[in-house]
Amino acid sequence: MTQVNTGYINADKTVFGDAEKLFSLNKNILLKGPTGSGKTRLAETLSETTNIPMHQINCSVDLDAESLLGFKTIKTSENGHQEIVFIDGPVIKAMREGHILYIDEINMAKPETLPILNGVLDYRRQLTNPFTGEVIKAAPGFKVIAAINEGYVGTLPMNEALKNRFVVINVEYIDGDTLHQVIKAQSLLQDDALIDQIIKFNEDLRTMTQQGQLSEEAASIRALIDMSDLATVMPIERAIQRTIIDKLEDEREQQAVQNAVELNF
Repeated sequence: MTQVNTGYINADKTVFGDAEKLFSLNKNILLKGPTGSGKTRLAETLSETTNIPMHQINCSVDLDAESLLGFKTIKTSENGHQEIVFIDGPVIKAMREGHILYIDEINMAKPETLPILNGVLDYRRQLTNPFTGEVIKAAPGFKVIAAINEGYVGTLPMNEALKNRFVVINVEYIDGDTLHQVIKAQSLLQDDALIDQIIKFNEDLRTMTQQGQLSEEAASIRALIDMSDLATVMPIERAIQRTIIDKLEDEREQQAVQNAVELNF
């Protein structure tokens, strides 16, 4: 099987370079950009290049303190003795181990949920666990990256006190030659002509997302990579069906993508 390079690629070299520099200064990084622009891939590449494991939180309106910090449960020993123990969540795990904490779509969370992280994100690098009373100080190496997609359905304005704890890097959607390079590097597809067709098809999808005709996830880099992989073992039309069309719930969106398929392929 072809070896796939999973590193982050962007025509603007300052994006990754500045992220590395901010890491070295122990700054919290807020990656701001549209869905599928590679924010998570950038965070993963930082984790790989620094050799620091990453713990991820996927924010939603249902996110609560237990999702962030952990929860109590009953543990039964071999002799049948039961005791209440606390299972660390991603925030506390990352702090204890000196790992990276990645908070995806941070503005999807309810504003009242996140202030518990204020002490984690400022110079103190510590929190008091409300479930146990333990004061946890972050081990050396602990770093925080968050991602935000402003204006996306379901997002809320980010609290200014929280935003002020981050340094912002804009991550724009990649296209053209850079997108061609990403598809060749991160998928199994190496057919240049077909990759160019896929890029043109994706431009049409992006136009529809900008006009509100299509959900943004349909035009994401993740979907393109999956589609390109499948295109090496099945016709491109079926690859698009499997990776994009069948994921859409709205029949009008499905038909819009199908029209773009017929136009481009």
